Amino acid sequence: MNYRIGRWIADRWVMGVGLLVLAYLALPIIVVAGLSFNRPSNRLSYDFNEFTLDNWTNVCGPAGLCDAVLRSVQIGFLATVFATVLGTLMAFALARHKFFARPAVNVIIFLPMATPELVMGTSLLALFVTGSVALGFWTILIAHVMFCISFVVVTVKARLAGMDARLEEAAMDLYATPFQTFRRVTLPLALPGIVAAALLSFSLSFDDFIITNFNSGTTVTFPMYVWGANQRGVPPQVNVIGTAMFAIALLLVLATNVRRRRGARVA
Repeated sequence: MNYRIGRWIADRWVMGVGLLVLAYLALPIIVVAGLSFNRPSNRLSYDFNEFTLDNWTNVCGPAGLCDAVLRSVQIGFLATVFATVLGTLMAFALARHKFFARPAVNVIIFLPMATPELVMGTSLLALFVTGSVALGFWTILIAHVMFCISFVVVTVKARLAGMDARLEEAAMDLYATPFQTFRRVTLPLALPGIVAAALLSFSLSFDDFIITNFNSGTTVTFPMYVWGANQRGVPPQVNVIGTAMFAIALLLVLATNVRRRRGARVA
């Protein structure tokens, strides 16, 4: 009997540890989701006082909240588009072509990822002030594109490194033009990496506070709104926004997995 129990534990302890780690990671998300349905006893309290749906039906109640969220979404979307296009082109160049100073470019790509955000934020602020550039929406966008490009290049480049070059060679052997090969073979194979890079870029841009705080001027994004509201009490609607963003991201991941499985079954 003891042997069977020990054997059962030995076969499943890794899964048990994994489930505990997942529960630990999910705990803050569960708390935020719970607080989104909570009416606190006062604005400085985070206790679970009373269940309510008012936070969800009156999301834009606190002044400036929805404007800050919309601004963060706009900056995140534009930063994602620019960073994904430029980063994907750079990833293809680094992965498929040999040119002078290629090793140096690879090192430079990692610099924004390795540089502390405090240093990058102050450096960009000094650059904009020296160039007499007014701080605001566009300086935030430039800063976000700058650090998002590195993550796009690394993600897409990793995808390209795992692709089988023989598939493209087979397409060209079947008299496909370079453009047809790229459109029908290369791009579909690289698309999961490009989509993952875009989602990562949007998350990083939407969530950024330190670099944005240095280069925002009077422009208020969602993270900056939360930081400012924390001094006088964070409204519970902030938890609604956080829960909604997590739910949207989860649905996108689930939809991608379902589509991939269906594609695999059809193939």
